[in-house]
Amino acid sequence: MNEPNDLVCFSHLRWNFVFQRPNHLMERCSRERRVFFVEEPVFDAEQPGISVDHIEDLFVVVPRLPRDTVAKDVPSLLAECFAQLFRQFEIKDAIAWYYTPMSLLATRELQFSMVVYDCMDQLSAFYGAPPELVTLERELLSIARLVFTGGQSLYEEKRYQHPNVHAFPSSVDAAHFGRARQALPEPADQGHIPHPRLGFYGVIDERMDLDLLAYVARERPSWQLVLIGPVVKIDPEVLPQAPNLHYLGMKEYRQLPDYLSGWDVAIMPFAENEATRFISPTKTLEYLAGGRPVVSTPIRDVVNPYADEGLVRCARRDGFVEAVEAALAEGFAPIRARVDELLARTSWDRTWSEMSNLLNQHLPARPEPVKAAG
Repeated sequence: MNEPNDLVCFSHLRWNFVFQRPNHLMERCSRERRVFFVEEPVFDAEQPGISVDHIEDLFVVVPRLPRDTVAKDVPSLLAECFAQLFRQFEIKDAIAWYYTPMSLLATRELQFSMVVYDCMDQLSAFYGAPPELVTLERELLSIARLVFTGGQSLYEEKRYQHPNVHAFPSSVDAAHFGRARQALPEPADQGHIPHPRLGFYGVIDERMDLDLLAYVARERPSWQLVLIGPVVKIDPEVLPQAPNLHYLGMKEYRQLPDYLSGWDVAIMPFAENEATRFISPTKTLEYLAGGRPVVSTPIRDVVNPYADEGLVRCARRDGFVEAVEAALAEGFAPIRARVDELLARTSWDRTWSEMSNLLNQHLPARPEPVKAAG
């Protein structure tokens, strides 16, 4: 029996950043085949090279480029790094799995069995996105054999751009977050904060409605807003400040249920802008698995299906405080049975199993080179 094809994943997110979709999927993929998770480069070396850490058959690859590298030289130097990786680990006939179309600039001459694009976000809509991202995404769509999307809105956007698009909304490790339904020991930096607590964890960036946070904190000074996660792409100085706003910084994935257990309501105060137009927040299901009532701004992939099914309250600024008050009054018990029914058919294991079946169905007999379109 032949060995399964290796998979090389090109990601814009680092493995040890927020534990999310790429981590869940690639961790499960590595149980079937070798996975090389390639991060974006760091500029700390004397000459181009790679560093590799691994957990069994999952290899985290960091390209290291010279400190004085200029932007125009990055793709060619990365190509050298990738050639080294392929030689060192004898990678051939691998599956290429892209999270960022920007990686095409350095991988066009590599040869793969097939190309997969897992479009988890509309990256071109994010703050500071490179202008060439739109063109590179069109190129990636032209060579991909399979396209996955991280939510229904993205699926609706991409389904007319490729003949083989499949929606795989982010899933949940229900057992992990289900721990939060118990009274867990309070983390030291949260234990002193009074109740009621409104909690959020995730990346704090241009997608966060900072004005809404300030408004809620001002309107209900007895409510304590707990925000967990790294601040990126925005100046920390612009974060609203108040005695009842608590920024606890980044936490490890394993710690999140400990914090979630101590919240009265979980909130998703996202801004309604281009950066949030297609998002499908993983935390929606995680909050529900943890037994917390959820209040969100009306993000499209939260409204449908969660708010439409009565599992999440959605409101803009003029109704957000009232929605939280209703969630505090009602609690989680009225929706518990329906949430558990949803969780019973939703898991990262199931998502990966369906993705893996599609991979195996579409693997060609011969490898195909990744070349620029046209």
